[in-house]
Amino acid sequence: MKTSRPVTAADVAQYIRTSITSGEMVPGQRLVEADLAEAVGASRGHVRSALADLAVEGLIERIQNRGARVRQVTLEEALEIIEVRAAVEALCAAKAAEKVSEDEIAELRDIGTNMTDAVETGNQAAYARGNELLHAAIIRIADQKTAAETIRRLQAQAVRYQYRLSAQPGRSQVSLPEHLAIIEAVCTRDADAARDAMHAHLSSVAGAIQNTADPR
Repeated sequence: MKTSRPVTAADVAQYIRTSITSGEMVPGQRLVEADLAEAVGASRGHVRSALADLAVEGLIERIQNRGARVRQVTLEEALEIIEVRAAVEALCAAKAAEKVSEDEIAELRDIGTNMTDAVETGNQAAYARGNELLHAAIIRIADQKTAAETIRRLQAQAVRYQYRLSAQPGRSQVSLPEHLAIIEAVCTRDADAARDAMHAHLSSVAGAIQNTADPR
């Protein structure tokens, strides 16, 4: 990590968080304070503080006399996480429908068009990016800070299962109509339909994850 200013504990936490969500750091991997301090150019005190914060988020676990490691999320935990996320993100979808502007409607419809094109051309990377953009846009438009932070933490904890799911053949063909239903409901400012569409989509995600084998 190269910065023009001193590296803070928040910087270290974000570095580790990104490494976990990207798959660079894998479940069960040990996190050695000295190695992390050298890698990011931070003090061991800042690394220790970052690890404490990430333990609260549920991304790592600290084991007595053995240090810290990336936390392994079981299939059962992943399903619980998706269930909670469905409730919170459904709320955000409803709020987004109430607050969406004309410019934001155009933005959401563009995302839907790009996701449709990605499915038609078999561009899985573009579809995955559209998925991220859509959910992020809904959360941003909803402007619910507590909900946004809750969703961020939940997504990070279950990200390994979601990456595995997104790589399944035919998954994008299933999820595209679900995403388009969310977009349509928000763009027509139908809060109830937006809430139901988002909840239905994430329930579908949970069902699909449940049908996959534990990737450990």
